[in-house]
Amino acid sequence: MTNSTVLRMAMRSILKNKMRTMLTMLGIVIGVGAVIVMVAIGNGAQSQIKRQISSLGTNLIVVTAGSAQQGGVSQGAQTFNRLTIDDVDAIKRDATLLAAVSPVIVTRTQVVAGSGNWRAEVNGVSTDYLTIRDWAVSSGALFTDDDVAAKRTVLLLGATVARNLFPDGDPVGMEIRLGKTPFTVVGVLAPKGQTANGSDQDDVVLVPYTTAQTRLNGFSFLGQILASASSPSQLQAAQDEIRGIMRDAHGIPPGGTDDFTVRDQTAIATAATSTSSIMTSLLAAIASISLIVGGIGIMNIMLVSVTERTREIGIRMAIGARGGDVLMQFLVESIVMCLLGGLVGLAAGVGGATLVAHFTGWSIATPVSAVFLAIGFSAAVGIFFGFYPARKAAALDPIQALRFE
Repeated sequence: MTNSTVLRMAMRSILKNKMRTMLTMLGIVIGVGAVIVMVAIGNGAQSQIKRQISSLGTNLIVVTAGSAQQGGVSQGAQTFNRLTIDDVDAIKRDATLLAAVSPVIVTRTQVVAGSGNWRAEVNGVSTDYLTIRDWAVSSGALFTDDDVAAKRTVLLLGATVARNLFPDGDPVGMEIRLGKTPFTVVGVLAPKGQTANGSDQDDVVLVPYTTAQTRLNGFSFLGQILASASSPSQLQAAQDEIRGIMRDAHGIPPGGTDDFTVRDQTAIATAATSTSSIMTSLLAAIASISLIVGGIGIMNIMLVSVTERTREIGIRMAIGARGGDVLMQFLVESIVMCLLGGLVGLAAGVGGATLVAHFTGWSIATPVSAVFLAIGFSAAVGIFFGFYPARKAAALDPIQALRFE
C-alpha cells in the first residue's frame, strides 16, 4: 500500500469513533499543554532574572568592606569598614580597565515633602554612579560634577519615592527635607523595578556623596564602592586590578588577608538562572508524566481496536495484505492520534501560558525548541505505545482471524 492509502485508512478509522478518539487524545493534550505552560513560565522567570541582574548595572563590580577578627573569629562581612574616598581616588588614578568608579554612602532617613513623608534609603554617590547603573531620568536632569564639588543640597528621587510623595504632580524644582536638611529635587529617576531578591530599586534617593558626608551622616567611611569594567571580557581582570590597588592602598603585606571584598554580579546571575532552570526542568518532567499516561491510554485503545477489527485484519490478509502493511496501518493510527493531540495540546499550552501571564503579571517565554520537542515527543509516544498493538495485529493468523466472532 502507498503511504497516502495508509494515512487515509488511519484517518478513516480514527474518525469512525470520534468520542473515543477525543478521550484517548485527552492525556496527550493535557501532557503537552502542561509541558508548554511549565516551560514558558520557567523561561520567562529566567529572562526576568537576567533583566533584573542587568538592571543593577553595566559590567558592575562591587567593593565592600571586609570582616573584623576578634580572638581569631570572623565577625562577618562589613563589620570592619575601611573604605574611604582615598580608596576611590586610588582606584580612579591607577586603574586602567574601568569605565567609571563611584563611592556609595548609604543611610536611611525620613523624606518629608509638604504634608507627606516617606522613609527611604538615601545614597550619597558621584555622577559616575548613574553611568555604572545605566540610570536615566524620567523628568528633570541629573546632578552634575559641579554639584558634587560644591556639596549642593540637590537630589534625585526614585520612582517609588516620587510616586508616594507627589502622586499628583512632577516634583522637579520642589523643596523636600531629608531629616531636617532642605534639598531641591532636580530630577526623578526612570523606573528600574525589583531586584532578583525582591527589593525595590526605585525606593531610593540619590544625593551628591559630598553632601551626604557633610549634611546627613557625617561619616568619612563608605558603604561600598561601585565600579564598571570597560567591557564584559575584562570583568575578571578589572576585579584583579582593583584588588591589587586596594591592597596597596591599605598596606596589606603579601600573604595578608584582605580587609575588603571585590565581587561582580556573574555569580549571582549564574546561581539565580541555574536555580530557575532546575525548577523548570523539574516541573516539565512532572508534567511529562501526563504524556506517559496518555501513551498508555492510546496503547489500551489500540489493543481494543485490534480485538474489534480482528475479522477485518483476517480479510485483508486473505486478499493479499502483508503483516508489514497491517503493522504500518495501526502504527500510523497511533502516531496520528498522538500528533493531533500534541497540536491541540500545543495550542492549549500557549493559550494557558498567556492566561497565566495576563492574570498573574508573570513574564512568560515559549522557546521554539519546546514546541518542536513537545510535538516530537508526542510522535515518539505514538510510536512507542502503538508498536505493541500494531505488532500484535500484524502477527494474527489469517485463518484464526477469519473465524473470530
